[in-house]
Amino acid sequence: MKAIEISAASRPLAEYAKELGDDILVLTTRNKPVAAIVPLKVLDRESLVLASHPEFLKLIARSRREFAAGRTVSLEEMKQAVLPPREVDEWVGRPRRMGRSTASRGHRLRRPRSRRPR
Repeated sequence: MKAIEISAASRPLAEYAKELGDDILVLTTRNKPVAAIVPLKVLDRESLVLASHPEFLKLIARSRREFAAGRTVSLEEMKQAVLPPREVDEWVGRPRRMGRSTASRGHRLRRPRSRRPR
């Protein structure tokens, strides 16, 4: 990342942009960043649009405030909230996702062996 003071720029910004390669040029005023020139070959169009969308920026700001206030969710809590419920597969004795049969995943169905004497 390169930085240049706007008042010290001696050429048009388009010329600086041509020389970027994969780097980012940060424009500063009194050593504080005020803008950036980003090469589009390292950034897809969707990311560019999303990064400047006002609703998305509000969402990011709200999330940062919640994180700073300690309102976070563990990975396990997130999985429970987002993923479908799990049940124990009686045939093989391990958890499986609801809605997916064991047979459709290519497994053979086996009943657990009985422990009673013959």
